[in-house]
Amino acid sequence: MNTQVNGTIAVFGATGQQGGAVVDALLDRGARVRALVRDPESGRAQALAARGVELAAIRIDDPASLADALATVEAFHFMTPEANSLDEVEAEIRVGTALVDAAVAAHVPHVVFNSVFGADQETGVPHHDSKHWIEEHLGKSGLRATMVRPAAFMEGFASVMAPSLEHGKIVLRLPLAEDVAVKMISVRDIGRIAAAVLLDTADAPGGAIDLVADELTGPQIAAAFGARAGLPARYEALPLTVLPSELDRAMFRQFAQAAEHPADLAVVRAIEPATLDLAEWIRAIGWTVPTNAVAP
Repeated sequence: MNTQVNGTIAVFGATGQQGGAVVDALLDRGARVRALVRDPESGRAQALAARGVELAAIRIDDPASLADALATVEAFHFMTPEANSLDEVEAEIRVGTALVDAAVAAHVPHVVFNSVFGADQETGVPHHDSKHWIEEHLGKSGLRATMVRPAAFMEGFASVMAPSLEHGKIVLRLPLAEDVAVKMISVRDIGRIAAAVLLDTADAPGGAIDLVADELTGPQIAAAFGARAGLPARYEALPLTVLPSELDRAMFRQFAQAAEHPADLAVVRAIEPATLDLAEWIRAIGWTVPTNAVAP
């Protein structure tokens, strides 16, 4: 393991969910953080500044502004905007490529890319393969690089994949067969593990870490919410056709394929022993029974 980093760490995407979690974890550890932002006057950027984060204004189409923002930093964490269309996939690749090239120009000692589970190979999922191509570009850059590859976010179960209360039962519906084990991790823990890698307090053998904190089937996920509610629970598998786009359908097909390859959960807990499993995350967020119940 290397000597812990004491200099400034740059973060691109600091005003977003995952990048914000990385900033939170770095600040908790007393690190100096520089956020690369497009609009330093935005509310989210100013909120970071109020917490002691240095702001560096950048333009993705201006290589000089990117290289200047990365000057003198000891490490750089970046993620790329999630793509929701094929045009956005191409834009994501352009952003990732520009950031890698800027890190090369600025001679950044260590770059950590917030990728996605399975991005070590092409999957046929366009907005996952975009990260694979960025990983390849980073790997050819000559930089010391680490890929952190999160699985599905537990936070999805508090929003788009949230269970419902129907006739006195907790009901979870997903477009996955009931024997498919979903790999997952909380956004908080993505930030904590990335921070440990950036600060060189954690090793990443082979230059990459798959971030998986729990691995549960649909019925097991439903049961975890039911246990929290003190109510019976059931799971219903839906067809892929319920999803609104081909990108979404491709992603859920990839979830099913990924289930065939068990994850080594011990790798993540060796870095962050307090990593949450799903039941712990449900308690940590204070999840309560939905109020939009279907009456008995």
